[in-house]
Amino acid sequence: MCTQLPGLSPGQRKLCHLYSDHMGPIGEGAKVGIEECQYQFQDQRWNCSTSDQESVFGRVMTIASREAAFTHAVSAAGVINSISRNCREGSLQTCGCSRASRPDDLPREWIWGGCGDNVEYGYQFSRNFVDAKERESTPQKGSKEFKRRKMNLHNNEAGRRAIYAKTDIQCKCHGVSGSCSLTTCWLQLPPFRVIGNFLKGKYDGASKVRVNKKGKMDISEKRFNRPSEEDLVYLEESPDYCLRNPRIGSLGTKGRECNRTSFGTDGCDLMCCGRGYNTYRVELVERCNCKFKWCCYVKCKRCKVTKDVHICK
Repeated sequence: MCTQLPGLSPGQRKLCHLYSDHMGPIGEGAKVGIEECQYQFQDQRWNCSTSDQESVFGRVMTIASREAAFTHAVSAAGVINSISRNCREGSLQTCGCSRASRPDDLPREWIWGGCGDNVEYGYQFSRNFVDAKERESTPQKGSKEFKRRKMNLHNNEAGRRAIYAKTDIQCKCHGVSGSCSLTTCWLQLPPFRVIGNFLKGKYDGASKVRVNKKGKMDISEKRFNRPSEEDLVYLEESPDYCLRNPRIGSLGTKGRECNRTSFGTDGCDLMCCGRGYNTYRVELVERCNCKFKWCCYVKCKRCKVTKDVHICK
């Protein structure tokens, strides 16, 4: 299996042989990351389109842009999320429930030790596996490849830190007739949508950086604060993604549906890049007049609805 998986570096292939049962969860994590990316960017010119060519996100990844920063972060977050959950579920041989220390502010009478998501193991394995491809390369210091390597490693770490930032304590009461005589607490990951929303905010506030002669990242604009390890960073401005351009991986926005009344990124003015749009009247069949039936289902009628759809020229 490990020799047949495309795109693995030598180090990743070695980890694949050593931890073959981890490959399924890694694939699940990658899929969750892609789906979250497509959800977060569904109303923008670049809608996180995927490709079967050089990488899952295509040639867009060759540009050191905000979009590349986000995809690295959400992919790394997807892996740590999946590995951590699979540890808790007992699906992996080398890990189990979380061994995180008891929080200092937890009431003394509450029990710490429910089977929590193993974020510590997920973080370490994600770091070893996801970063392996970057750490194995040895580009010349100061080269374009060296700078991109620094950017990718930073954004991978930002994705993992997003998981830590949003993981919280979950507690449950136990007792006869709901008396709550006993409370057990554990560490629990949030729904991945929470991670996606958090990283999308980091994307919107991403910092443009440059790599200095010492190999350190500096902020391009001195009036801005230096980015933290949780912030996303990029080296190059994004293309506008208005027109189809195979060289940079842009599919363009021709044929995309837009919202005529919106002033946001999904609005026809921004989405269609000033080219205008065509309006079509379509007839849809939707569920309507739904009623709850005892017991226990909802019965709906099917109604025809006519609506206008606006498509970018």
